[in-house]
Amino acid sequence: MLSKEVTDYVESLVPKRNELLSEMEEYAKEHGVPIMELIGIEALLQLLRLHQPKKILEIGTAIGYSALRMAFALPNAHIVTVERDEERYEKAVEYIEKAGCQSRIHLLFGDAFEFEKEMEEHGPYDMIFIDAAKGQYQRFFEAYEPFLSERGMIISDNVLFKGYVAEDPELIEKKRVRSLTKKIQTYNQWLMAHEGYETVILPIGDGIAISLKRGEEK
Repeated sequence: MLSKEVTDYVESLVPKRNELLSEMEEYAKEHGVPIMELIGIEALLQLLRLHQPKKILEIGTAIGYSALRMAFALPNAHIVTVERDEERYEKAVEYIEKAGCQSRIHLLFGDAFEFEKEMEEHGPYDMIFIDAAKGQYQRFFEAYEPFLSERGMIISDNVLFKGYVAEDPELIEKKRVRSLTKKIQTYNQWLMAHEGYETVILPIGDGIAISLKRGEEK
């Protein structure tokens, strides 16, 4: 993980976001809404600019920050995103409408596993972004990777979980943190060993795993 000094320095170089995104960042900070760390999302957006996905599936909308960042960076992309927290969902609707992106961001309210059929109908996806309940990452991956296009990629956020994954979980006092650490460690090991994907973990933000679908051998 980057030191605070290095993180602060890199963040100071990132151009200011527009008024709406800045408002969302302030709202997230004030209300404790988890959105991607600045360096992490900047890296994600650069990767997407290179990959140029046309269809994106996002698991975990929160207030719509990452969906809008992706929509702004990729004017030709269509995003399907799902959120189960009603207050955050309603806030996402508000922000997406303010941005005028209703036609390109299809927002679903409810548990992600309730919309598998609808998500499949909107696919296949060139990129799937997992940024929801950390303890469910493997379930999300297994449920939605069949909807991925050939040579598509799956990106998982928070895979370093504030550095806890590098610790012995049994030495972590808080039960919830200990449990999530074990689950993310298991997910990372499973992901890195997955025969269908080439995966790299980048130690930026809270850790990003980039899994590229191998595709059929010719």
